[in-house]
Amino acid sequence: MKNKLSIIRKIVRFSNFVRIGSIALIVALIISYITPIIHPHLLWILPFFGLAYPILVGLAFITIIYWLIMRSWKWSLILFITFLIGINYFFRLFAFGETIETPINAKTSITVLSNNVQIFDLYEPDKEQKYKTRDSIFNYVITENPDIVCFQEFYNKDNPTDFQTIDLFKKEFKAIDYHQRFIYKAVGRQHFGVIMFSRLPVIAKGDVNFENDDETNYNFCIYMDVVKNTDTFRVYNAHLQSFRISRIEEEDTTKVDFVKNIARKLKTAYPKRADQAISINKHIKESPYPVIVCGDFNDTPVSFVYNQFNSHLTDAFINCGSGMGSTYVGKLPAGRIDYIFHSPELVSTNFVVQNSIFSDHRAVSCTISKTQ
Repeated sequence: MKNKLSIIRKIVRFSNFVRIGSIALIVALIISYITPIIHPHLLWILPFFGLAYPILVGLAFITIIYWLIMRSWKWSLILFITFLIGINYFFRLFAFGETIETPINAKTSITVLSNNVQIFDLYEPDKEQKYKTRDSIFNYVITENPDIVCFQEFYNKDNPTDFQTIDLFKKEFKAIDYHQRFIYKAVGRQHFGVIMFSRLPVIAKGDVNFENDDETNYNFCIYMDVVKNTDTFRVYNAHLQSFRISRIEEEDTTKVDFVKNIARKLKTAYPKRADQAISINKHIKESPYPVIVCGDFNDTPVSFVYNQFNSHLTDAFINCGSGMGSTYVGKLPAGRIDYIFHSPELVSTNFVVQNSIFSDHRAVSCTISKTQ
């Protein structure tokens, strides 16, 4: 009898703990729902809840199952209703409608590919690794055979150099034209930034200027107007504000300091990235042509940045991909942060997320068509 009473008391105490946890989960989920609509400048902590949204959902389902086992229908229902309130965000994490075939009524179709190449492992101690990384990336892209290629964190060195990138890729890819924007380091004659290559005729090139641009910032957005058949498309290549977490050396700090440094960098990056997204979308809305937006946004689908694009453009992965589509394979789990968006009048098919890993990002590609 005493043993039974002891077990009951333990269950009651644990249920009280889960009840407190349930309340915290409900509050955290509701906060995550307002993350995409409020600029991080107003409340810097909000993006952290958006980043944690997948974890919060997972915990919510585990807690719902617990309450169902305990036959507490009230708590199960409250948690489930809270989840349903943000169901639209949940469906940003997965794609269910894989479409491969180009529409029968497609008038013009172009294929775009985007990849953050992490400067080809330039600082890898094994000197041969950077050549292997570069060649693997270039070979993959050439095999995929896109019309337009957008690279972020691209590295180039002025000639003479034994590590060719622009000239080599242009030749192997058979590009007609390219457009770049870099920061330049005189020591080493090195360039770091973004670049686009096109196999299609280019009639115009340009940049989207950010308010927080300076000589140390290598996050850019560029565009090219390309022509195929009689149709013109404006293709953007964006690399939004990086977290620069790789600059934090864990071995030089305590665990607490390491976490604090990460939080500080996240806090700094979120508002800058939000402003950059606003600038790009303002530019997009003034485009005379249908647009395709490729790039590393450094933000998840439950974010203010994603919302700026998703509010008036089509997320190609959600439209024609399948699964979770995770693109970041670096030190911190971030899921899908590399995107291809397009004007709603265009149609996307055959979205591909690269299987093999050559940098800390997987390449993404898809075919985008203009229908009659």
